[in-house]
Amino acid sequence: MDQQRKTQLCRTLVEYLANECREHGAWLPRDVAAVAADPAATFDQLWLAFRALVNVRPAWPAPASFLVAQDELLQGMIEEAGISTIADAQPSPDDERLRLWRGDITTIAADAIVNAANSQMTGCWQPLHYCIDNAIHTFAGVQLRAEMTAIMEKQGHEEPTGHAKITPAYNLPSKHIIHTVGPIASGRPTDTHRRQLALSYRACLDTAYANDCLSIALCCISTGVFGFPQEEAAAIAVRTVREWMAEHPESALIVVFNVFGEIDEALYRRQLNL
Repeated sequence: MDQQRKTQLCRTLVEYLANECREHGAWLPRDVAAVAADPAATFDQLWLAFRALVNVRPAWPAPASFLVAQDELLQGMIEEAGISTIADAQPSPDDERLRLWRGDITTIAADAIVNAANSQMTGCWQPLHYCIDNAIHTFAGVQLRAEMTAIMEKQGHEEPTGHAKITPAYNLPSKHIIHTVGPIASGRPTDTHRRQLALSYRACLDTAYANDCLSIALCCISTGVFGFPQEEAAAIAVRTVREWMAEHPESALIVVFNVFGEIDEALYRRQLNL
């Protein structure tokens, strides 16, 4: 997608979102309003405005024209970033079904990817926060928040720790997103937190298996703002997956441990004997 088309699409979307805020009486930051009104705004300025607005946008119905423009932009940006496949992940010498891949989880074409969600399950509402929940909701599109809002309203209560829900992936190259709430360890995990983290991984695997997924990319659940120490979390993740696979010898599920930073990559390399 060329820069001119990206800028045009982003300008259309930002103008719509800014007007939508005004119509609903919602908060519209001055700097975002200024970008929306500036015919000379660059793509980078418009993209930040778009992302900030969708991060805080309730699940209002969106017209088809907005969704068409949004989907073209997001799919184009993901393709531009480069889409990876399961074949790009490095298999463990112990078991080729266990693999390691370092990269942006929104760009991997797995049957399912895992989102480390909060208990409200409707995304991160902090503008421009670069957590995985925010990234997945941003690049999947506003359809994801609308679907999760409907699911949670029907459920009638917050999502318990250690459970999982599955949705389509919308604009992401994966087929599904599996959302789970990990434990909030705040740097001091208890035995309960350890059990809950294992339950989150098990719930994701069970959900993928029940929905006929042949591959799943697991993120590092709870190691971000939820404060689970990375080394111990990696050990729990790999051990839990190995145990699950031993209990499901008939499963052909390929499990990719997705990491984003150098520290997690080194930790998982040790766990997978790479």
